[in-house]
Parts: sequence; structure tokens; C-alpha cells
Amino acid sequence: MSGSSDESKSTGAQQAPQAAAAPKKKHPLMHLVAGGTAGFVESSICHPLDTIKTRMQLRRQAQTVEAVRARSSLHEPGMIRRVVGGSLAEPAAGLHRTAAAAAAPAVAVEGLGGGAATAAAAMGHEPGMHLATAGHPGGPSPAQVRVIASHQPGAVTAPLGPFGTAKRIVTREGFTALYKGLTAVWTGIVPKMAIRFVSFEWYREHLGSLVGTYGGESNQQRSLPPGQYTRPVTFFAGLASGLTEAVMVVTPAEVCKIRMQSQYNSMIDPAQLKHRKYTNVAQTAMVIVREEGLGALYKGVVPTMMRQGCNQAVNFTTYNWFKDTVIQWRKDRGEGNIGLRPWESLVLGGISGGFGPMVNNPLDVVKTRMQKQVVREGVTPKYNGLLQSCVVIAKEEGTPALWKGITPRLLRIMPGQAITFMTYEFVSKQLNRYGLFVVD
Repeated sequence: MSGSSDESKSTGAQQAPQAAAAPKKKHPLMHLVAGGTAGFVESSICHPLDTIKTRMQLRRQAQTVEAVRARSSLHEPGMIRRVVGGSLAEPAAGLHRTAAAAAAPAVAVEGLGGGAATAAAAMGHEPGMHLATAGHPGGPSPAQVRVIASHQPGAVTAPLGPFGTAKRIVTREGFTALYKGLTAVWTGIVPKMAIRFVSFEWYREHLGSLVGTYGGESNQQRSLPPGQYTRPVTFFAGLASGLTEAVMVVTPAEVCKIRMQSQYNSMIDPAQLKHRKYTNVAQTAMVIVREEGLGALYKGVVPTMMRQGCNQAVNFTTYNWFKDTVIQWRKDRGEGNIGLRPWESLVLGGISGGFGPMVNNPLDVVKTRMQKQVVREGVTPKYNGLLQSCVVIAKEEGTPALWKGITPRLLRIMPGQAITFMTYEFVSKQLNRYGLFVVD
């Protein structure tokens, strides 16, 4: 009797942790709160790296400066180029110079003389800083423009890497220019993170149910306890969640963000701030819709979907695999199922975040180019499709150009994912601890 009693106690002790470890279903509001908090913290810390990445991807190689269609061209920092139709040009000289200094002859433009047109070209301008663009007095009439001279006295010289790009931005436009487009990120981050985590859990639950029901007698999903899923199920759930967030939130938010980031105006000069075309996310969206139509907010939606789908498929799969491996290792050591510590979520989230960008960076470059260009009625855009854009970029700038911005992107995404997963896990645990948003 005593042995039987001890055995039953032992069995009950073994079953108790399993019962305690049974995952509780999370309410969608938990994903909203935990995911939104994680996204807000992550974007606030890492956004300067995203601005640097965008500027690097919008930069063209020096050998392609001459004989480029100005309407859809992307301008090399330090190279003064005439614009047609309000294309973006990064100023060669410091933006903090006076107008008189900027008016000094700096560039010769085919078909143009000096005077106001040359001074306007030397000042460098943005969409909305309408200085003698096509159709305005002093603007060029040819659709194609050839720049003869370039570098200006007083230009900020630095390597073209992420640190050099950051130096140029801060020197020319002020430190706060690194946070251009942050309002667009904040506006989209809460719904994006909510959609990401809610849709991931929904897709994973339903895919797991389908695989368990129709996957045959030998499928692994059927043998797993509730709340646990095979890696293929997790992969395709992450893929579907990435596609969902790309269509619902990410693409419109990134179009606005990139338009704001690509403006080379000073953030400390009141005169230049006054003449910005894009000032905040709501105003940017309205300007884009008014000038280019509602569909312009979905420029680059295909590469964005492919990028987000790939990222989330890889992120969720690798993170959950690392997480399950660590937890199982703890169980084998007899430590019990205590979940991940905050620093472990930080490390594993950062590692998992690095895999996707290495593969899909060409998609991000194409997306950035397509979303930046302004489409004019009756004019064929330079970048009008995924494959066509890849071919054009590789032909004009070389295949390595498709991996422009990979360093700041990794520096942006890896700590971003680390912060996101750590914050999400921490907030979720606190909500569970206080019994908030838990579905019995």
C-alpha cells in the first residue's frame, strides 16, 4: 500500500508540471497591447538605422550620374544634378549655408545658362521645394539632362557606408533628421504588430488543426500536445502573417515613411522646414493621394509582401525553434518549464532576425526605389515591376547594388527583432501574471 501510494504521488507530481505548463489561449487584446508596446519601443530606439538604410538604397553609383533621366533618377550625395518634375536631389554643399553662398555658380547644365537656374540647382531641392523645376520659369525643357560638373566647396565628404551616411545626414540636416518618418512608423506600428501576432496565432492554430486532421496517420502534428506545432506549420503561419500585415498596414505606412525620409531638407533651418513638401504622416498620405491617386499608397506592394512574408516566416520559425530547444534543454536538466528569461529572448530574437534580410535584401531595394519615385501622368516610371527593377538596377549599378543598405538593415532589424521579442514576451508574462486578457 505504501509503495502504491508513493508511486501515485510520484505520478501526480510528474503530471502536475505538465498540467501547469499547458499553454493558455491568449486574447487578441493581449497581442495588441504586448505587440504594440514592443513595436513602439523598438521603433523609437532603432529608427535612425532605418533612415540611414533608406538613404543608402536611394543612392546611385557615381558612374551612372551622366545621361540619366532626371524625372525618375535617384541622386548621388555630393553630386549636384538638375531635376525635372520635382525629383529628389541631395544637396552637394551644406544645407546650412546662406542663400547668397548657395547662389555661387556651381554646375553647368546642358541647355541652361547661369543665373537663377544655376543657383536653384546648386541649392539642391526636394519635392515641394519648387525651385525652377520643369514647367516653372527657368526650368529645363528637355526630358533628359546632362550634368557637367559636380562637387561643391563645403560639401560634407565621408565614406558611403552607414557611418559616413549618418555623418552626412547629421552635418547637413541636423541630428533630428535621423528620425524623419518616425511618425509614419508610430502610426502603423500598433496595428502592424497586432495584426502580425494575432494573425500568426490564428494561422498557426488553424493550419495545425488542418494538418492534424487531414495530414495522414504519420504526421507529427497529430502527436503533439495542444499549443505546440511543427516547424512547417509555424513557417507557413509566419509567411501568411507577413503577407497579411504587408497588405493591411506596412505598404501604405512605408510609402509615407520613405517619402519623408528621402527629403534632404535641414531639420534646424526654419526656412527649409517651412517649405517641406512632406511634414507628417497624415499630410504626406493626403499629398500622395491628391497628386498620384489612392493606388500610389500601394506602390511596391508585391516586393513588400514578399519581403514581409519571408521575414516573418523565417523570424517566427527560427525564434520558436530556438525557444523550444532552450526550454527542452532546461527540462532535460531538471529545471522545469520556466520559459525564456528576458536576456534569452533578446539574444534569440536578434539571431533569428538576421536570417531574412540576408536573403531578401533585393526585394527591399526594389521596394524602396518604387515607393520613392513620383509617378506622373503620361510618363512611364523607371521602376515598374519587381523583375524589371532588379534588371535595371543590376545593369546600371551592378549586381551588388541589390544588396545596398544590408549593413544598416541588419543593424536595424537584428536589434529590432531582439527588442520586439523581448518586450513582447515580457509584457505577455506581466499580463498573464495579473490575469489580463487570458481566455479560459
